[in-house]
Amino acid sequence: MKGLSQRELAKRAGVTNSTISMIEKNSVSPSVSSLKKVLSGIPMSLVEFFSIGENGTTEQKVVYRSNELLDIGTGPLEFKLIGRDYPNRAMSVMSETYPPGADTGEEMLRHEGEEAALVITGRFELTVGEEVFILEAGDSYYFNSEQPHRFRNPFDEPCHLVSATTPANF
Repeated sequence: MKGLSQRELAKRAGVTNSTISMIEKNSVSPSVSSLKKVLSGIPMSLVEFFSIGENGTTEQKVVYRSNELLDIGTGPLEFKLIGRDYPNRAMSVMSETYPPGADTGEEMLRHEGEEAALVITGRFELTVGEEVFILEAGDSYYFNSEQPHRFRNPFDEPCHLVSATTPANF
């Protein structure tokens, strides 16, 4: 779609040509951090990637029904973006579900902005820098996204949270 070869995209994204090939053939499901890295070589946001082929709307929506949320998760992770059609969004608000064993990947995430969330059900592990935190229903977090961070659920039950990030890079 963007006129890039696998080799050129791999070079721009800082990954191997075989990684791009396996993703393209759907023989691997990249982690969120890996997908963001590949998309940075295009450049394209996660929202743009997961919206390909969908019809845009000219109406500015106020209410988004559960079946209208854009699923931008990869693998077992479920990230549903709230307000995907809102023009010039300043933040990304998501409903996130981490099934048991889910992980954003070994590679720590790091980007400009801030992140905050409230755990609705279950519990999960948040790593920010060198610190590891276990959050449970009712707990919340808020941190500068430029710090290396990672999310995972090593527990037996799913974890559901509602999060917000700035800037709106999803």
